[in-house]
Amino acid sequence: MIITVNGEATDWQDSEVTITDLLIANKVEKPDMVSVQVNGLFVDRQDYGTKIIAANDEVDFLYFMGGGQAL
Repeated sequence: MIITVNGEATDWQDSEVTITDLLIANKVEKPDMVSVQVNGLFVDRQDYGTKIIAANDEVDFLYFMGGGQAL
């Protein structure tokens, strides 16, 4: 099945893929610092291990970083 992760189409052989599987496969080092959207909707972090990704889903890993100038 084809899943798009961060804009890149990927062919997955497994019939069931979770967000946790995708985080591991993409070698995300700090998954607790990543928010995930599936088809434009945010997924609760507690659901990463149970949310099944379907064929043609679009998954985005969003990395939030602090910073900026103190005023």
